[in-house]
Amino acid sequence: MLGFVTLLQAVNLGAVVAPLAAALTVLGAAWGIGKIGTNALEAMARQPEAAGSLQTAMILSAALIEGATLFALVVCLLAI
Repeated sequence: MLGFVTLLQAVNLGAVVAPLAAALTVLGAAWGIGKIGTNALEAMARQPEAAGSLQTAMILSAALIEGATLFALVVCLLAI
């Protein structure tokens, strides 16, 4: 067991996993924002009179996702 711990310390696991975590973070955020946009456009096509409130909710949701993504990327980059 001690040999395994020494191996992990020598490999610097953060330098290996952090770029993968950053890539997954960006892909997840892109997928989420794309899903929000798709659903908002479908809802606007069904009810054009509600386009203003839908657009506001869509922009707010996208901004929250981007903020969480930025925070996650900073954490990933600090792990390197």
